[in-house]
Amino acid sequence: MPVKICQRGGSVDILKKIAKELRLDVLEITTRAGSGHPSSCFSAVEILTVLYFGGVLRYRASEPLWPQRDRFIMSKGHAAPLLYAVLARAGYFERDMLWKLREIDSPVQGHPVQYCLPGVEATTGSLGQGLSIGIGHVLGGRLNKLNYRVYVLLGDGECEEGQVWEAAMAAAHFRADNLTAIVDYNKYQETGPIEREMQLEPFADKWKSFGWEVFQADGHDLEGLLAGFNSILSVKGKPSVIIAHTVKGKGVSFVEADYTFHGRALTKEQAELARREIEEGFSE
Repeated sequence: MPVKICQRGGSVDILKKIAKELRLDVLEITTRAGSGHPSSCFSAVEILTVLYFGGVLRYRASEPLWPQRDRFIMSKGHAAPLLYAVLARAGYFERDMLWKLREIDSPVQGHPVQYCLPGVEATTGSLGQGLSIGIGHVLGGRLNKLNYRVYVLLGDGECEEGQVWEAAMAAAHFRADNLTAIVDYNKYQETGPIEREMQLEPFADKWKSFGWEVFQADGHDLEGLLAGFNSILSVKGKPSVIIAHTVKGKGVSFVEADYTFHGRALTKEQAELARREIEEGFSE
């Protein structure tokens, strides 16, 4: 049956409820598939909740190619289960599609594939490319005289890649003030802590030196994220980045404590424990 379309711009309490339900959806579909990236999804739940249901992103689920829509690009494409859960809840497609995650010939692929599902703006997962795609959307909008905003969610691990910083330099050069990058700064990548693999700090200073307006927020604080997204609207002449400090695996204690859940699903027994913690609101 079609999913009920959520109202946008609801209260913080409503957004908290949506965030909890999105975590449960991610848990269900990755456990069912036996693969996926649950902890990478969990860290970004509040970010996407605010974007899609907090009145930030302008879209029409019934008209996914509406020219005036804002664009959201999931550059950290391995968090696709979260994107799919959000799009289904927003009304882009029937919720039953979620259960087809990673099945052969399913449009619900392990990473987002453009045109397979409505609402997916870019094929991503080869990390480091999403910000460049976002700049393409910005420049395309200028040529077509369309007034939309572009939001790109980056993982902190992919910010070790040179293409991200080439894109950051280009965005400042083109004065892309309708472009916003959000970094899911959970401090871990698949192989270990960011600081061990490739230190990013001083992270905010790097973005500033490339000509970006920088905001920092607790990536699980809905009100703080809403304030950050509202603040970027007044920035003129340069792109903005929100560095969202998050916890990998947020919401499930044993997933938060073990970064290796980055690339593996929970067992059915682990999922039952996780479900209880999420429903009870662990570490809110």
